[in-house]
Amino acid sequence: MWTETGKAFDWDLPLPRFQRVKQEFPRPQIANVTQAVFQAIDRLPDVAAKCQGKRVALTAGSRGISQIPEILAAVVRWLHEHGADPFIVPSMGSHGGATAQGQVQMLANLGITEDSTGAPIHSSMDVVEVGKLPNGMPVFIDRIAANADGIVIVNRIKPHTDFAGDFESGLAKMAVLGLGKQEGAGIVHSYGVEGLQVLMPQAARVVVQSMPVLFGLASIENAYHEVANIEAVAPEGIAGPEERELLKQAYTLLPHFPFPEIDVLIVEQMGKNISGVGIDPKVIGRVKVHGVPDLASCDIRAIAVLDLTQEAHGNASGIGLADVTTRRLVEQIDFEALYINCITAGVCGIQRSFIPMVAPDDRAAILTALRVCGQADPLQARIVRIKNTLSMDEIDVSESLARLSQNSGTCRPVSPYFSLNFNPEGRLVPFEQAFKAIQPA
Repeated sequence: MWTETGKAFDWDLPLPRFQRVKQEFPRPQIANVTQAVFQAIDRLPDVAAKCQGKRVALTAGSRGISQIPEILAAVVRWLHEHGADPFIVPSMGSHGGATAQGQVQMLANLGITEDSTGAPIHSSMDVVEVGKLPNGMPVFIDRIAANADGIVIVNRIKPHTDFAGDFESGLAKMAVLGLGKQEGAGIVHSYGVEGLQVLMPQAARVVVQSMPVLFGLASIENAYHEVANIEAVAPEGIAGPEERELLKQAYTLLPHFPFPEIDVLIVEQMGKNISGVGIDPKVIGRVKVHGVPDLASCDIRAIAVLDLTQEAHGNASGIGLADVTTRRLVEQIDFEALYINCITAGVCGIQRSFIPMVAPDDRAAILTALRVCGQADPLQARIVRIKNTLSMDEIDVSESLARLSQNSGTCRPVSPYFSLNFNPEGRLVPFEQAFKAIQPA
């Protein structure tokens, strides 16, 4: 997997100077999440009466959703105040190693616990079939949720990492792939992109029609990973007009690069708490799903990914989107968790699980990406460094791009020019500490 001698990486290249720039994106923001949740639910007609005296299951997924403990706690509080007995069901397909305890741990890593939300967590990988689609595909949901008196589907609505459609990541997906656990998610993914684009919305409607779904609670985030909007959606709006309109809103708030072409992208960290595939394809423009073309958002010649978040628990799903990585990252991979997730995702997971070239350290990985990007003069290379694809408001850009950014109208410099700094082991100084270690160049 990697060379024992490191001779393949035994060469040097000069790196250009860098400048940190701040991107300006639209920034609608919810000031009080609890109040917004209460107001959103209260706008639904007759929902309070439907909750009285009911045991209600709330979904909680594995994504790093902004303020998700507070959002869930607000829903729990609203339900308590209206006479319901709420509990939380981990709803994340095969994530968490496809075990009940692993999924509870995933929630804890996101700050979702009984103490933080005010509701107990009941976890199981057992599912029950709740219906079939016209093509014969069975629809499954979590057995514990299926036995509840009511279900509230909670999720963030955002563009999906694998495909484009009327319904992507959101309430419909949570109802089918999240609540469906490993078995339900695996069946949908076995149909490839069609399973997500066509069958997933159909399956969501089966769940809504056959199960006591009370409502959905959707959050939308801005490019700064802040809650921009919270809406309660009636059951008929899940995989319906309301969810479709919320996805359109989410698309308008996507972060992006201010440049159409980049020679080298340095991604400091990847992980499933950042994106479902570790590195958001909607940001980098790469998809790597058979039959799905890359996106036109940005043309990136070489990507180096340096580290895996602790919250990923070794699941490096999406590492195949990069061209080069580090030994440090690969040594953290839990291949069982990665392959369970990859196989469950089917055609959407296989290419993304490939391990790229493995460099001995960060510096070697970055220089390798620079060496293979096709730019003959390293000092003129168009290089961007980001912490991750969820944190795009401040980015480090090489000198050639810094000059372009001054004319973009959406960026402003927030640092002098500086050189990238590495410790004696070749590890890049972390993004958030870079200013403390900046050496003017």
